[in-house]
Amino acid sequence: MELNDFVSQNEPDETGERFELENSKLLDIDVDGTIIAKVGSMIAYDGELSFTGKSSAEGGLKGMIKSKVSSEGTPVMEVEGQGHVYLADQEKKIQILELDAGESISVNGNDVLAFEDRVDYEIGTIGSIGGASAGGLLNVYLTGPGTVAITTHGDPLVLQPPIRTDPDATVAWSSNLSPTLKADRSLKDSIGQSSDETFQMSFEGNSGFVVVQPYEEGTQS
Repeated sequence: MELNDFVSQNEPDETGERFELENSKLLDIDVDGTIIAKVGSMIAYDGELSFTGKSSAEGGLKGMIKSKVSSEGTPVMEVEGQGHVYLADQEKKIQILELDAGESISVNGNDVLAFEDRVDYEIGTIGSIGGASAGGLLNVYLTGPGTVAITTHGDPLVLQPPIRTDPDATVAWSSNLSPTLKADRSLKDSIGQSSDETFQMSFEGNSGFVVVQPYEEGTQS
C-alpha cells in the first residue's frame, strides 16, 4: 500500500455524529461541553479539552472506584471543552446505544466506556454468594435521554429471560430485570467447588433482554 493511501484510508471519517465509530474498536466523540469516559480509555484527542478524574468514592459513578463487592472498580473522568477525543478499551468491540427519555439499561461496571453527561446514572450491586466471582456484580444503571457506549469482547449475544448466565460473561440487561446470584450444585459436583462457573446470574420473567459476550472477563487477561 502506498503511504498516501494508508493515510487517507485510516483518517477519521467525520459524519457529524457526536458518538462515531472509526472502527469496531475505536470511538470518536465530538466533545462540545462535557462527556463522561472510563479512565485509561483515551488514546488521542485534539482541540481544547481537559480531563478531570473522579477520585471520590461518594455518589454516582464515583462509587465505582471502590465497591463493597470487590476491591476493584471502574474510575471515570469528565472530558470537558471542545474537540475530539478518541477512546478504546483493550481492543474490545464498542456498541453505541441511543436511550430515549426514561429508557434505561443496566451495564456491568467494567463495560461502560462513555456516555453523555445528560444521561442519569447510579450504581447497583447484586448480593454475593461466598466464593462467587466479582465479575458482573457491580452494575451501572444508565437512564436516557442520551448516548451510551459500552464494550464487549467479541460480538454480543442478546438472550431472553428466563435464563442463567455466567457473571464473568454478562455485559448488560434491561432495567426491568433484577438478577440474583445462584449456585448450581450439579456444576459444582462436576467441575469442582472452586470454579466460578458454579455460580450464575439468574434472570426470571418473560420480558426484557440480557447481553452476554463470548469471553469470561473475570478469569482471563
